[in-house]
Amino acid sequence: MKKVFTLFAALLIAGMAMAQKELAFPFQGGQPVMTKFFTDNFIASSDIKQQNAAGLVILKFSADQKGAIKKVIVYYADDFTLVQPVADILKKSDHKWIVPDGEKLHDFILPVSIAFNQPTTGVAEANKTFMAYYSKRSPVLTNNQIPLDLATLLPSLTLKYDLGQ
Repeated sequence: MKKVFTLFAALLIAGMAMAQKELAFPFQGGQPVMTKFFTDNFIASSDIKQQNAAGLVILKFSADQKGAIKKVIVYYADDFTLVQPVADILKKSDHKWIVPDGEKLHDFILPVSIAFNQPTTGVAEANKTFMAYYSKRSPVLTNNQIPLDLATLLPSLTLKYDLGQ
């Protein structure tokens, strides 16, 4: 009797366990292609280079069934100067996004870290310039909650640039 009960319990548990549906990566070509696309298209503005700016930008955007970007919202940015280059790359990625079947619009959350490559000479001056930027930066914050059950959190990207004008 114990064997029958154990077998029944095992079958019941196995029947209730469902495999998670495997979704395609939401950027055409996958994560390596997305990372390469963002890295290749990143151009640090002269303002970013002069200030040795670095920090985090988190954007939420919506894509439609054709992969077109419909709306971009800044959820967080260490400074507004960091937002524009990331938003420009996002605009270039129009029609490259894959929306799950049956959805007209899908939301994505994209965290991007921007940093500068350490120079071979003048490290102390570069760090001093960065600290001056960091002390007077003005973070951009959102007052809305992020509904993670309704959005896809994308892998974090790191974009780097060389110092100088």
